[in-house]
Amino acid sequence: MPAPIRLRELIRTIRTARTQAEEREMIQKECAAIRSSFREEDNTYRCRNVAKLLYMHMLGYPAHFGQLECLKLIASQKFTDKRIGYLGAMLLLDERQDVHLLMTNCIKNDLNHSTQYVQGLALCTLGCMGSSEMCRDLAGEVEKLLKTSNSYLRKKAALCAVHVIRKVPELMEMFLPATKNLLSEKNHGVLHTSVVLLTEMCERSPDMLLHFRKLVPQLVRILKNLIMSGYSPEHDVSGISDPFLQVRILRLLRILGRSDDDSSEAMNDILAQVATNTETSKNVGNAILYETVLTIMDIKSESGLRVLAINILGRFLLNNDKNIRYVALTSLLKTVQTDHNAVQRHRSTIVDCLKDLDVSIKRRAMELSFALVNGNNIRGMMKELLYFLDSCDPEFKADCASGVFLAAEKYAPSKRWHIDTIMRVLTTAGSYVRDDSVPNLIQLITNSVEMHAYTVQRLYKALLDDISQQPLVQVSSWCIGEYGDLLVSGQCEEEEPIQVTEDEVLDVLEGLLVSNLSAPVTRGYSLTAIMKLSTRFSSVNRIKKVVSIYGSSIDVELQQRAVEYNALFKKYDHMRPALLERMPIMEKTASNGPTEIVQTNGETEPSVPDTKHLPLVTQPANQANDLLDLLGGNDVVPVIQTTLPTKPASAGGELLDLLGDLSLSGGPAPAPSVPVSKPPFLLDGLSSQPLFNDISAAIPPMTAYSKNGLKIEFTFERANPNPNIAVITIHATNTTEADMTEFVFQAAVPKTFQLQLLSPSSNIVPALNQGSVTQVIRVLNPQKQQLRMRVKLTYTHKGSPVQDLAEVNNFPPQSWQ
Repeated sequence: MPAPIRLRELIRTIRTARTQAEEREMIQKECAAIRSSFREEDNTYRCRNVAKLLYMHMLGYPAHFGQLECLKLIASQKFTDKRIGYLGAMLLLDERQDVHLLMTNCIKNDLNHSTQYVQGLALCTLGCMGSSEMCRDLAGEVEKLLKTSNSYLRKKAALCAVHVIRKVPELMEMFLPATKNLLSEKNHGVLHTSVVLLTEMCERSPDMLLHFRKLVPQLVRILKNLIMSGYSPEHDVSGISDPFLQVRILRLLRILGRSDDDSSEAMNDILAQVATNTETSKNVGNAILYETVLTIMDIKSESGLRVLAINILGRFLLNNDKNIRYVALTSLLKTVQTDHNAVQRHRSTIVDCLKDLDVSIKRRAMELSFALVNGNNIRGMMKELLYFLDSCDPEFKADCASGVFLAAEKYAPSKRWHIDTIMRVLTTAGSYVRDDSVPNLIQLITNSVEMHAYTVQRLYKALLDDISQQPLVQVSSWCIGEYGDLLVSGQCEEEEPIQVTEDEVLDVLEGLLVSNLSAPVTRGYSLTAIMKLSTRFSSVNRIKKVVSIYGSSIDVELQQRAVEYNALFKKYDHMRPALLERMPIMEKTASNGPTEIVQTNGETEPSVPDTKHLPLVTQPANQANDLLDLLGGNDVVPVIQTTLPTKPASAGGELLDLLGDLSLSGGPAPAPSVPVSKPPFLLDGLSSQPLFNDISAAIPPMTAYSKNGLKIEFTFERANPNPNIAVITIHATNTTEADMTEFVFQAAVPKTFQLQLLSPSSNIVPALNQGSVTQVIRVLNPQKQQLRMRVKLTYTHKGSPVQDLAEVNNFPPQSWQ
């Protein structure tokens, strides 16, 4: 058989291929020749064939059939064979293939070889692809080489130990004695790999971190020697002595100094020296300065040192290299919360980055600019950010508009400025704003009573200029519907009023209804605005005509609105002025859940019963409905929470008419304007008879829940005259030393039952069993089935919210039979 071609000739041949198909043909032909050579056990050219196979593997072609040949080369006594064999093993094998276990014995023998270069090959291979089993078997040999005096082997053994620790963390302590003398080594390669090993051990074990903190002075001394040492051609990179080792030491110092005052104090001076003495004209120096800044920011450093670090980042912002500018912006964004004033000094430079051509830098600069906004610079920063919003790419507009909204809401110097700013955003980027921007702006306008005339005039002008921005059109339509009379009367004091007639206003709104640019939601806003103007304008007949036209619209939403508005004109015309009066002022109130809008009428005080001394009901509808899925499927009925009692319990049927008067949220239902027939439910018609039987004592009490000091007991009674109704009274007690506040008990039962949950006696369970919270549950069980119940408990204990679910299935038979 002729000798196979050399690797260099194969590379030259493959490079002459003009098409992918021609290259594949060459590769397949050569692979066939290599396979034949492998089958013939050709030892002479095995090394050359595996080398060619590795080149094909690098090109992306399959080379797995050469795995066993790599093992044969490793077992060879020739160094050239071993070198290619180990290289092939690192490229073609990994721990997912069982073949790699066959080379464990060869690696062990080579680790004890008399030639250091063979030992180095074995260490490299184990450190590259050794599995956890191999690492366990060979860790002893690696630890032995870590203690040798040969620098060449020690640096490779240190890196191999890093891989062993990653694979088998429990072997970490084996290498602890060997690490003691590593930092005293003069060889920079050994120092570098030693720092890598120490870093890995500190990151993986808190105990190791505490142990190695005593090495901080030694690390500081090594770093100082690197800075102060003269020119060394062996380690010099662009005039800086061994920057790779400096960076590694800085990273290790960052880990050792984190959350430790003594270690941080020991490294403050050297960090200041590195920050002030490092040359910044070359990228090498910038890399060291960046690591220094990260270390300063991560440890408990002095305030002056932190300012120095931020000033370094500020200089990075002026660098011509876009990567350095991006790194500086990202780092400043992380530190702006802790060192706000220091970052503020570089505000003008950060704002200039908004004009950068690189999109990544622009995005980071935008995020940092919003983080710098405060009450003192809101006007200037918003001016720059609104200018950026005008000219930025579409992918930035949504985030920028959202940021402007949040900043304006938090720091607005006046309501007029707030309204003008949001209108500017809607005018320039209305199509990109969040969904909640429309209701938020409407609420802001509603609450700014003195700005109504100014706002409606500005929005009307904006509507005449552009109707393509749908959020702007929706807000404008709403405002014109609410305050159209102010627009027509020309009562604006903030700027020169415009002369507008009623017909011109209606023309604009009708134009929105027929415009192709208007979304269905926008048309709904416009139709409602026209309807509202029927009580503010005198053109009622024209409005009637417009509304009647849309009673046959193909848009179901628009059609329903028009039909209902038509009914207002005809059947309920006497109620129309009251229904279409201006919206009352809306106030945002903080709550545990999403923000609620509480409406109050400024003219008359609503009559609200005094609830100051009544028990608090804290079971909103969403919490009650969360229990719907507790028992699975559609088999569950919701909790029905009663309102605060305003009549004594003897009222019987009125109190217990659940379907007529109660909602899932526990709020009082509005009084119906016309009589409504109410179906009987649970305990209707009991007002003339005592509520409970005298046989209640026959049903034994039970403990339904006992956990974390909270105990829930159930006692039972029978309702009279309906024996199908079980009345359960819960008694909640607290054995801990702190009160349980905001206590809420909820329950759910299968659909074959009906459940009514009355108001609790309190929402605070006193500590140390000094009192209890009681609550009554009524369960209708017409089919006499075994009672099952899921309960949900929420409360706050020692400042922390607690929530728990439990299933109660062990009800006494007397309670449901």
